[in-house]
Amino acid sequence: MDVLSQLEQATLVPVVVIDDAADADGLAQALVTGGLPVAEVTFRTAAAPEAIRVMAERGDVVIGAGTVLTPDQVDQAVAAGARYVVSPGLSRAVVERAQEHGILALPGCVTATEIQAALELGLSTVKFFPAGTSGGAPAIKALSAPFGGVSFVPTGGVSAANLADYLAIPAVKAVGGSWMVPQKMVAAHEFDAITALTAEAVALAASLRPRA
Repeated sequence: MDVLSQLEQATLVPVVVIDDAADADGLAQALVTGGLPVAEVTFRTAAAPEAIRVMAERGDVVIGAGTVLTPDQVDQAVAAGARYVVSPGLSRAVVERAQEHGILALPGCVTATEIQAALELGLSTVKFFPAGTSGGAPAIKALSAPFGGVSFVPTGGVSAANLADYLAIPAVKAVGGSWMVPQKMVAAHEFDAITALTAEAVALAASLRPRA
């Protein structure tokens, strides 16, 4: 199964900020135990590459790198074991470097112009970010009309409260969110609590979009 299919099967993609790579294994175990063996580790901290390496080496979690802004960060992510990269915006250089490595790139796109640029780069799935302040579910519905072959992974401002709005849209492959992996809980090693939040999120997603 390819990475995009795995993300679609998971429905939810936890967006993780890790301050200390020593927390990576405990967090990965919490996600796996909670029924969500997937994560996007953001390059917002210096610990990201090592955290990705630790989680990827487990072999039971589909790991991606988030907040990837440069080709060099793509190289770092791939070297650490990331199987996909996510960017807040659309960078031709980042997408092309990811394609050179043979991994999935999910650039942030919220306008018709950005989506057309993504299509020109050979992409058919994009991150819709920041979802909450860019029109949310109604905007994705509107964009999916002219771009029938494009799929979206909305992220930013997504929570348990509005998850149903996004999962009701056929063009939405998966949804990124951080409510099940709060940064403070990770730093405080509250992995049991993260497991519980993850299990709740998985159950909610399954009730809204049953897995095939």
